[in-house]
Amino acid sequence: MRKIIERIEEEVKQAFVENGFDEKYGMVTVSNRPDLCQFQCNGALAAAKQYKTAPMNIAQPIVEQLKGNKKFKEITAIMPGFINITLSGEFLADYLNEMNQSDHFGCEKEANPKTIIIDYGGPNIAKPLHVGHMRSAIIGESIKRILRFMGNKVIGDAHLGDWGTQMGLVIAGLKQRKPDLVYFDESYEGEYPQEAPFTIAELEEIYPAASEYSKSNPEFREEAKHITYLLQNGHRGYTALWNHILNVSVTDLKKVYEKLGVTFDLWKKESDAQPYIPDMVQYFKDNNYARISEGALVVDVKEETDTKEIPPCMILKSDGATLYNTTDLATIVERMKLFSPDRIIYITDKRQELYFETVFRCARKTKLVSEDTVLNFIGFGTMNGKDGKPFKTREGGVMRLEHLIKSVTDEVYGKIIENRNMDQEEAKDVAEKVGIAALKYGDLSNQVSKDYIFDVERFTSFEGNTGPYILYTIVRIKSILTKYQELGKKLPDKSVILPAASTNEQNLMLSLAKFNEVIYTAYEETAPNRICQYIYELSDAFNSFYHETKIIAEEDDIRQASWITLITLVQSILMICIDLIGIEAPERM
Repeated sequence: MRKIIERIEEEVKQAFVENGFDEKYGMVTVSNRPDLCQFQCNGALAAAKQYKTAPMNIAQPIVEQLKGNKKFKEITAIMPGFINITLSGEFLADYLNEMNQSDHFGCEKEANPKTIIIDYGGPNIAKPLHVGHMRSAIIGESIKRILRFMGNKVIGDAHLGDWGTQMGLVIAGLKQRKPDLVYFDESYEGEYPQEAPFTIAELEEIYPAASEYSKSNPEFREEAKHITYLLQNGHRGYTALWNHILNVSVTDLKKVYEKLGVTFDLWKKESDAQPYIPDMVQYFKDNNYARISEGALVVDVKEETDTKEIPPCMILKSDGATLYNTTDLATIVERMKLFSPDRIIYITDKRQELYFETVFRCARKTKLVSEDTVLNFIGFGTMNGKDGKPFKTREGGVMRLEHLIKSVTDEVYGKIIENRNMDQEEAKDVAEKVGIAALKYGDLSNQVSKDYIFDVERFTSFEGNTGPYILYTIVRIKSILTKYQELGKKLPDKSVILPAASTNEQNLMLSLAKFNEVIYTAYEETAPNRICQYIYELSDAFNSFYHETKIIAEEDDIRQASWITLITLVQSILMICIDLIGIEAPERM
């Protein structure tokens, strides 16, 4: 279904052509003066230069031709040559009725669906998720849903950090605490226990303690490095411990991600890429892509057009050790082999932009990806406290993500208990949904690349541009529809929306008509904030309409049915949109 603005533009462009002007001047935009009109065309101003005449000499005949067009209630030429457009109520109502009966409410799917991998996890095992992991998770989840909604095959990958010195530190720390464990007995040849010899709480304590201890104890640090080496070369006991660490960590990670409404299709790990590294390195050497620089193996990725310094992409250190570059390139090899993606998206802190630029250039130069494979880096800003610095606990440490979720949920729960008559269990359930909505909407309503201030009081407010306000709007619509049915009336047919009876109803209808345009924009820009902006606009338009309209008390059954159909459409669109940003609405609040 074509966007409403395209249908208006089609008429205006045709009028330009029929009056002897290039159709490119018939572009239509949303009016920047909604008090005067709904849409506008400024093409006459630009056309005046080409046709060497006054803009009004172009605008006036266009307007005269379009005055009889049933799509327009009013169309006027305003000095020095603006064309102001207001749609007819009938055209707008017909558009919404068509939209209401169309698949996906008029939002057409991708004509050529793509296979897309999104790398939006990146947590390290043996460590708890902290607030720094939140943005990649919820931004990635939303982008995944938007891309899927448009018909693509999208694969979300957690891409766990499970390799490198941190594993050696964890195992060395465990050995220090429990040296008698069978995993450290070199003579042991039996089966290792099924149960892990530690809990998640113990595991999360071991790593920071071992890391700190290694800083002042060189022998312990060397032991950890040696354990890492042995693990990566298949040591039986350390491999068994590594598997325990992985299982315990992933089980805990899934619990926290589940609370956040985030899921992954793959739980791939850095270690999964290791088997691809030897052949990849040999391939680089055989094809003269790589060279030796101060003992290290590097690939030059600088281009002649670069205006800034781009360092070589290091593949192996001088001692033969691999790096994140190596693992990430090998992961690309694995992904191309297993999934042949058309596009791979990486979502992480924007400070890693140069790193990913280097890796992407290397992948392209060495032909690890095909020429038409798209490699995207989406860098996000930081979540800051009210002091403008990266968000911390009151003690100055990094806050665990589950503690952040709980603090927001508790804030919402307090407001519900204080202001609503609701039993404790229901209040807890509602608080969880609304709390997550407050957290995610507060984040996603910002442009991804921007830093933002985390303000729990503002985010959990039931008024203004917040998650709770959006959910309260949906719950309000549900309540009206329930009351309507309690009168013994059935929800009407989808095609009974009448022309607007008021300015607020007209504004609501105009907001609804933007749905497919907003989704396309969010899709093209991979920008969840576009959807948040629209959700707020639509919610605000609905609430303005609701406050001036007595829907349930209306005595004209036909008008009432039109309003019920209209707000049912509002509810449907809002439900689609909140699902695209990964939140859900309770039945009541």
